[in-house]
Amino acid sequence: MFKKISLFAIHSGLIRWLYYLVRFYFLFCRLSVTNDASLLQRLSRHEPLIVSIWHQRILAILPYSPRFAHYSPSVMISRSRDGELVAQLFSCMNFHPVRGSSSRGGKGALSSLIQELQEHPAVVHVVDGPRGPRGIIKPGLITLGQRSGAPIFPISASASRAWILNSWDRCLIPKPFSTIHISWGAPIFIPPDLDPENFERMRLDVQNRMLSLQQEQDARLGWYTLFE
Repeated sequence: MFKKISLFAIHSGLIRWLYYLVRFYFLFCRLSVTNDASLLQRLSRHEPLIVSIWHQRILAILPYSPRFAHYSPSVMISRSRDGELVAQLFSCMNFHPVRGSSSRGGKGALSSLIQELQEHPAVVHVVDGPRGPRGIIKPGLITLGQRSGAPIFPISASASRAWILNSWDRCLIPKPFSTIHISWGAPIFIPPDLDPENFERMRLDVQNRMLSLQQEQDARLGWYTLFE
């Protein structure tokens, strides 16, 4: 059903109306943001950075994303049909979609993201998308940080009340009148020269930091098993 609806929306030019509907929906939620000072300072100086987020929390950050529209961040989105809908939706938010994923066109998209960082100060990378496994960082994030020299800023997002979809990522959708909590982790710099062993060690280290950041936030709000 969702695929039929998304296909109809794409071909009928309804994405912008969907965007306005999503904006209206999130007017009924509150935002609480912590630890963003370092990131905002870097953006104000137009110094490049990489935002890393779990696929599970993409919808939860939508009401927060307009704060960064001025910087026109780039974001890697899959080449699938569902990815087309998401790409058009992000375009409405003044984000710049770069099409590709770990399974289709990933290398080319990764190179494009590195080039994008020369013109745009921010790149958003969904670390375990588009097919998972949930909670496992793909190597592309580490390669992006390694080749660009830009620090990785992990972001966590949760909600006081939410629906959890029965999807591979267990997507979290904040309920109306809930409070959406956004928190930023400390920046992570990836060394430019890593042998395979240290590359994997760094990938696991970033993965553990991102999981800890998200799970600590979830636990404060009563969510305990969203990554199991």
